[in-house]
Amino acid sequence: MSTVHSASSVGADHAVSDSTHRTVTWRLMPLLLVCYLFAHLDRINIGFAKMQMSADLHFSDTVYGFGAGLFFVAYALFGVPSNMALDKVGPRRWIATLMVVWGCLSTGMFLVESASGFYTLRFLLGVAEAGFFPGILVYLNRWYPARRRAQITALFAIAVPMAGVIGGPASGGILDLFHDAGGLRGWQWMFLLEGLPVVLLGLLVWRVLPERFDTVGWLSDTQKQRLREEMASEEQRKTITSFSGILRNPQVWLLVAIYFAVMLAVNTLAFWMPTLIHGAGVARDSQVGLLSAIPYLAGVFFMLACGRSSDRHRERRWHLSVPLLMCAVGIAAAGVAPGSAIPVLAGLVIAGMGASAALPMFWQLPPAFLSDRTQAAGIGLISSFGSIASFIAPYLIGWMRDTTQSASLALFVLAFFIALGAALVLRTPAALVNPR
Repeated sequence: MSTVHSASSVGADHAVSDSTHRTVTWRLMPLLLVCYLFAHLDRINIGFAKMQMSADLHFSDTVYGFGAGLFFVAYALFGVPSNMALDKVGPRRWIATLMVVWGCLSTGMFLVESASGFYTLRFLLGVAEAGFFPGILVYLNRWYPARRRAQITALFAIAVPMAGVIGGPASGGILDLFHDAGGLRGWQWMFLLEGLPVVLLGLLVWRVLPERFDTVGWLSDTQKQRLREEMASEEQRKTITSFSGILRNPQVWLLVAIYFAVMLAVNTLAFWMPTLIHGAGVARDSQVGLLSAIPYLAGVFFMLACGRSSDRHRERRWHLSVPLLMCAVGIAAAGVAPGSAIPVLAGLVIAGMGASAALPMFWQLPPAFLSDRTQAAGIGLISSFGSIASFIAPYLIGWMRDTTQSASLALFVLAFFIALGAALVLRTPAALVNPR
């Protein structure tokens, strides 16, 4: 009789947990997904603007790569303080403020007339966006238990490839269709039309995003209690419980090195895919936009499948290491024959699948070590240091293209470091990072 009662109790707990998960997901994820889609669109549209913008403003590949990378220098410097401000100010107010500011700055890119103006706005845009992605990760970690997070983080991070799927054709179309309309160049219209919606989204976040689960009226007391119990149970396994512990723990620096590889993967594609496709013989901006959507579309399906598989098998390390290896192979393949469209596109598709899946899978690792009170600072620190890679990737390719007239050597170097990151993933302790 007691066995039947116990089984019934477990079934009831699972039913409450499942209903809570569905309710929270439908309430939070649509808005957060759209916000992150525009956040990533604001990062990659500089890649589509490159050909017109560089020609109009006489920017070399080195100038462009340096300016694109400055975003991530600011991101690295301001990630930790911005993420810690989220805890002080509250997620709703802080995230909304960041979005309004970066929306205005992104829109202001249409006013750029010189390299110095380009550098300044890219740096300030990095300051404004520094706390958004790591802040949302901290926010989601306080709404979902570990066994649910891979699918949820993949659902949130689907905005990265979706920005390519939607943003590629949209950006390419704007560049072609609006070119010289109203006295503005196509790249200027692109920044205007893709930056202004962020301001409106920021105002919407201010109005509707809840601060935490125990203050909302759309969860029952039973659902809130179940969430509290799951979160409390996970806290007992955490090994980092103080800010000094973040800096002293070697696992944190191992995670920084792995994230460095993940960011090399993501940003090599984000900033240079349109240029690589151009170099393979595709001339029209609209065609480049359409073709650049293919690797991202493949990435959408692969990252969702990877997140689902990771949660179902409760395994994290191989679900990150394999996508990183795929990305390394794909980037290297794109560098073998840079003037031929088929091998370049095939390599970019493989790389796009790997990079898309690696980003959400990486962020399953830090919460396994960081307690609730250290997550904001710890995730901000890892995100900030990893952003150095986001500066290196576009700058290295730009410098090598100017020096050697080819991006191949840079792609091979980047592929090596991404593969090294895949190997480092297996140095993390499975007993800690795999959810129970």
